[in-house]
Amino acid sequence: MSNKLKKKFSPVQQEYQVFAQVREPQRPVLANTLKAFLVGGLICLLGQFIQDFFLWNFDFTEKTAGNPTVAVLIMISVILTSLGVYDHIAQWAGAGTAVPVTGFANSMVSAAIEHRSEGFVLGVGGNMFKLAGSVIVFGVFAAFVMALIKILLTMLGGA
Repeated sequence: MSNKLKKKFSPVQQEYQVFAQVREPQRPVLANTLKAFLVGGLICLLGQFIQDFFLWNFDFTEKTAGNPTVAVLIMISVILTSLGVYDHIAQWAGAGTAVPVTGFANSMVSAAIEHRSEGFVLGVGGNMFKLAGSVIVFGVFAAFVMALIKILLTMLGGA
C-alpha cells in the first residue's frame, strides 16, 4: 500500500492493514493464468472443430459456418450449466471460461436457473436480462458509434 493512502488511516487502521497483509494468502497467479489459458484455448479449439465439422459436412463457407458454430457452443454451455458441470470447470479455470461466448451463455443461464422459483417472466426473464440487457445495449451503442465513424470517414475520404 502506498504511503499516501496510509496517511489517511488512523494508527489502529494502519496496524490492521499490516496485520491483514501478513496473513493474506498468496495467490498462485502463474498457475491461474496457465489454467485460464488452457481452458479458454480448449474452448476455442472445440469451436474450431465444430466449425470444421460444418465446413466439411454441410458445404458452409467460413463466413456462413460462424453462426451455427456459435449456436452449438452456446447450446453446449447451456446444457453444461444446467447440469452443474460448467460451474465446476469455471471454478477451476477461472477467466478461461468467462471470456468466450460460452461464458456469457453460462452467466445468462445461471441467472435464469437461480431465479426460476419467481416465475418465468419476472424470475427467469427479468433476471436473465439484467446481465444480457446491459451487454446488448452497450453492443448496439458501440456498433452505432462505429457505423457513424465509418460513415464520416467515407464522406471525408470521398469528398
